[in-house]
Amino acid sequence: MAAGYGQVSSIALDPIEKKPLYMFHPGTRVLSIGGFGCNLTCPFCQNFEISQYKDGRGKSLTPEEIVDLAVQTISDGNIGVAYTYNEPLIGYEFLRDCAALVRGEGLCNVVVTNGFVNKEPLENVLPLIDAMNIDLKGFTDGFYRGIGGNPETVKETITLSSKRCHVEVTTLVIPDENEDDVIDIAKWLASVDPEIPLHLTRFFPRYRYGDKSPTPGETIIKLCDEARKYLKHVFAGNM
Repeated sequence: MAAGYGQVSSIALDPIEKKPLYMFHPGTRVLSIGGFGCNLTCPFCQNFEISQYKDGRGKSLTPEEIVDLAVQTISDGNIGVAYTYNEPLIGYEFLRDCAALVRGEGLCNVVVTNGFVNKEPLENVLPLIDAMNIDLKGFTDGFYRGIGGNPETVKETITLSSKRCHVEVTTLVIPDENEDDVIDIAKWLASVDPEIPLHLTRFFPRYRYGDKSPTPGETIIKLCDEARKYLKHVFAGNM
């Protein structure tokens, strides 16, 4: 069994828009569960308390217990389970086991991921996934080297997943870091499918970037306007 299997750091019944998924069953809720750890090391991580923590201190839940909670909250507007908060695909086995049971109950599976995953495990789990929000954090090799990944793997994840389930993409816009990448991201997404929604969200000082300034709201508005020249659905987040 994989290390950390079933360790849950956080669990909440969230609005689906919080994932963020704006065009997948809007107005509903989803049971959100998180584990520990991540396969990237972003110094600007907005959720570093659990994503950069290596050993779990949360409760241990079985896939059956997760599904029982999901079923119990249907009357509260729940449509399924979202694997989120940390990087869920590093706990691939647990996600896979939960997702199969969730699908068996006729509920939805949602994955919120950085997209930095090998093709084989991704394709193994995609038949069980109904929606994904995938971070495309930048568009250059240099940017991704700084966080321990590469953009091509993430782009492949977006391309493959968009053919199998509903996909929305998020870019956290960081001043003096990746602002210039946003238009390239929009152009590339449009080449995959101009209907893919793009969320441009504001950076706030966190983790190792605690001394940086937040992204100005007007920067997000301007970049959204530019991105809409290529994509049909562009949203400004954290405004």
